[in-house]
Amino acid sequence: MVKIYCDGASKGNPGTASLGVWATDENGDGNSGEAIFEISQPLGVATNNVAEWQSLLHALRKAKELGLQKVQVFMDSELVVFQVTGKYKVKKPEFKPFWEEVQNLKKEFQSFSINHVRREGNKKADSLANQAIG
Repeated sequence: MVKIYCDGASKGNPGTASLGVWATDENGDGNSGEAIFEISQPLGVATNNVAEWQSLLHALRKAKELGLQKVQVFMDSELVVFQVTGKYKVKKPEFKPFWEEVQNLKKEFQSFSINHVRREGNKKADSLANQAIG
């Protein structure tokens, strides 16, 4: 089981945006552990919600590329987590392509779950996102 922590950042909303992803083994958490992979990437100008969606997409693409089969995703974006799980509807047209790609990527894994985590439990991904903003 791989735990993947995702976070997006935007300074200005919309403004300079970035994403951070921290993946660790089942013994790690959002603040520590052995890294399986990490991503710290600028996104140009975007809203915070777009950055959050992009962090999830980049994480799932990388997990698929590495052949990982069992993933647990954790995000401090309640909106994205609840849209992925169906608790909230995706109303904004610009988020629908993100949602559709996530739904397709989820099928690539033997097991997939996504959970909301408080910001304090997502420090590594937050730090990676902030590093990419510069």
